[in-house]
Amino acid sequence: MNRLLIVDGHAYAYRAFHAIRSLRSPTGRPTNAIYGFLKMLEKMRLGLGPTHLMVVWDGGLSAERMAVLPGYKAQRPEMPDDLRVQFDEIGKYLAAAGLPEFCGDGVEADDYIGCLARRAADAGWNVVIASPDKDFMQLVTERIGLLNPNDKTGTIWGREQVSAKSGVEPGQVVDWLALMGDAVDNIPGVPGVGTKTAAGLLQEFGSVAGLFGRLEAVKSEKLRAALLASAAAVRRNQELVRLHEVPCEFQPEKLVVRPADREKLRGLYRDWGFKGLLAELDGQFQERQAELI
Repeated sequence: MNRLLIVDGHAYAYRAFHAIRSLRSPTGRPTNAIYGFLKMLEKMRLGLGPTHLMVVWDGGLSAERMAVLPGYKAQRPEMPDDLRVQFDEIGKYLAAAGLPEFCGDGVEADDYIGCLARRAADAGWNVVIASPDKDFMQLVTERIGLLNPNDKTGTIWGREQVSAKSGVEPGQVVDWLALMGDAVDNIPGVPGVGTKTAAGLLQEFGSVAGLFGRLEAVKSEKLRAALLASAAAVRRNQELVRLHEVPCEFQPEKLVVRPADREKLRGLYRDWGFKGLLAELDGQFQERQAELI
């Protein structure tokens, strides 16, 4: 069975940058995000054993979402300079290691990841999306699972884990997020509606459409008034949090991990001062030579 691992590149680069606070090359360049990203990716590959892989990077904000909500993600701070300069180096590593990556101009990583995951699942593949982003819970099916780095158990999230985290089914996640909003993406929800209230409403009414079709059945007068005043915002939010279809062709040959260029890797590790990885690379080469003999 083919298993595709899709990695949310920016999420893991940021995570690595903040997890390792001080690491620099012999020339003084920051390398903490590079090292952490490499190690996390290596751990995922060893643990999951994917037959195919793709690292996906953000290519900018969706023009459609910006038109709907001009303040979309506007509150996010600028990327730290010490992190920004490491992205090209991570790209050099991926190329040398033979690992596929994608970045589309104006294409949010979430949308491309969702598109690729659905295409692969439709082709009968199993898919694991590696990301802490709760938006991906809307994609979970029998063939699409999530690897959340915040879950230290390493469990691949399916329907059971999504339900335990959110209180709703994967098919209700878009409505759940639309009701409560998303502070991370600067999407305001219904005032006073948090995770539990949103889940409770969807458990009772099934969907946003079902809720607003029977709004008079909401027992709390205050909640009913807040929902009525926020009806347009909730419907707007559905379009913001739902993963969009983007140009995305399912081409298995572009998801294959190619043989690594050992000399390029050796040069990169030497430049970055990664002595342990350099020794490990040379040790693997010696072991393979011994096997051939």
